[in-house]
Amino acid sequence: MNRFAPALRTGLLMMAVASLAACSGSGETETAEGETAAPAPSAEAPAPAQPQGQQQAPASPRDTAQATIADGSVLIDYGRPSMRGRTIMGGLVPYGQVWRTGANAATTLVTTRDLRIGGTTVPAGTHTLYTLPTENAWQLIINKQTGQWGTEYDQAQDLARVPMQVGRTPAPVEQFTIALEPGGGNVLNLVMTWENTRASVPMELVNLGAQ
Repeated sequence: MNRFAPALRTGLLMMAVASLAACSGSGETETAEGETAAPAPSAEAPAPAQPQGQQQAPASPRDTAQATIADGSVLIDYGRPSMRGRTIMGGLVPYGQVWRTGANAATTLVTTRDLRIGGTTVPAGTHTLYTLPTENAWQLIINKQTGQWGTEYDQAQDLARVPMQVGRTPAPVEQFTIALEPGGGNVLNLVMTWENTRASVPMELVNLGAQ
C-alpha cells in the first residue's frame, strides 16, 4: 500500500469539512413581497458564530413613525426593505395584488383617538395596514385583524379601503419609508415612499379632548 495514502485521505477530508462549513450558514433571503424568510433546517454543520459586535444587520429592520396632536397620538410600526438594485413597483411589489406594506410582520397602526380616513371612522386601538398598488392608483387597506405575519391577509377583516394620492419622488428612495407629516389642524398625512413612488392619504384625529 502507498505509504502516502493515509496522509492524502486525511488532507482531502479536512478540505471537504472546511468547504462544507464555508457553504453552510443562516443567511436571510427575501421573498417576492419583501419578507425575510427563515432558513430551512439543515443537517450541515452551522457556520461559525460572528465575533461579538459584528452581527449581521437584518435585511428589513423594524421602524416606527409617530406623531402627536393635542392629547391624541398615532404610531405605525413596520418593516423597511431596501431596493438593493431591484425593480420595486411592478416587480418586487406586483401591481394589482395586496401588499403587506413593508416586510416580515404585518404593518401596525396604533391610535389613541378615533381617526377619520377617507370618510371612514377608524376607532381608537390597533389595526393592520395593507395597500393595493396599481401603476396609477393605490388603495390603503385598514384591516381589523392584528398580530399576524404580513402575508396573512383576510379580506373579510377589512374595515375600509381608501384611495391614496400617488406621485413620484424627487429622487429614488432606497429604503421603504412611512412618515406622519403635519397636515394642519387635527390632520396628519400618512406618506409612503419607495423607489420613485410616493403615496399619501390624510388622517384626521377626532374627539380630541373627550374623556
